[in-house]
Amino acid sequence: MMVPMMSEDHKKKVRERLNRIAGQVGGIQRMVEDGRYCMDILAQTRSVTAALRAVEDLIMENHLKTCVTRAIRSDDAEAQQEKMEELMQILAQFRKYG
Repeated sequence: MMVPMMSEDHKKKVRERLNRIAGQVGGIQRMVEDGRYCMDILAQTRSVTAALRAVEDLIMENHLKTCVTRAIRSDDAEAQQEKMEELMQILAQFRKYG
């Protein structure tokens, strides 16, 4: 049985944030085209980076509360191991790329 990975409410929150980020990126593109001051553009790129990290946090929270929790509560040692390996892999990526 396929279990939904993300509730509709959670999807809505993620979509709203991503739409806001898309708008921010469009604003940065206009800033570049308009020849705006580099430091102002960089401030906006940092803002987008922070917003993307907030989206990552929402998705990670959902994953921990659903997929990982189900695997840990199950009697399936293979599923438990798989989720632990996934978490270690993503944490290594977060450390590598900030």
